[in-house]
Amino acid sequence: MASRKALVRRPSPRLAEGLVTHIDRRPVDAALALGQWEAYVGALRAHGWETIEVAPAEDCPDGVFIEDTMVVYRNVALIARPGAGSRRPEIPAAEEAVAALCLSVNRVREPGTLEGGDVLKIGDTLYVGRGGRTNTAGIRQLRAAFEPLGARVVAAPVTKVLHLKSAVTALPNGTVIGCTPLVDDVSLFPHFLPVPEESGAHVVLLGGGKLLMAASAPRSAELIASLGYELVLVDISEFEKLEGCVTCLSVRLRDLYV
Repeated sequence: MASRKALVRRPSPRLAEGLVTHIDRRPVDAALALGQWEAYVGALRAHGWETIEVAPAEDCPDGVFIEDTMVVYRNVALIARPGAGSRRPEIPAAEEAVAALCLSVNRVREPGTLEGGDVLKIGDTLYVGRGGRTNTAGIRQLRAAFEPLGARVVAAPVTKVLHLKSAVTALPNGTVIGCTPLVDDVSLFPHFLPVPEESGAHVVLLGGGKLLMAASAPRSAELIASLGYELVLVDISEFEKLEGCVTCLSVRLRDLYV
């Protein structure tokens, strides 16, 4: 029977110390963030996702952004090697959790760096951001892991935001959505829909035409809803202060057979 699972990790008490790169640092309310995370996890569960909580990483301020720890394609998990050295202690528990699901595990090796937030999967096409956190050697290893399985890997420059998926995600029909000023090369995407707000560029596909989206982008939500999608809005304001979005708070594993 096919199943949908999502790996999640609760925020560290040190969340406010998380890295920021392209935005100014603002105070983060750790207690509010925990409540927002619980609501996010609850939204996944309410829409048919089994959530698997990865062991906490209390000394890792950015550990809640679990998506960055791996890229999963078909039955293979490629374990990341973060470009930010301070994030590498987040990796072992995430690898242990995904290995327990009986996926094949591969790893990005030095000198490669790759973070999962730089990889946007649309069918068998994997767009991978080349920028501050993912380098050429990491992209080469991503190709080696997934092209033999049928993936097509397309490198995309990322200079204006933290990760590729900080700038773009995709609707269920494959249309890429993004805030145009933050996208280095719109022409890479055959079908692109501009949205009016930065946080409107991020959606999680829940299934059945339902999309999880941040409550901070009402104009973008109106635009996407006009296309016939049903939106589930969540407040993730404390994570947005750390360049986080709805995609990076989980690793979604679709079509696993159990």
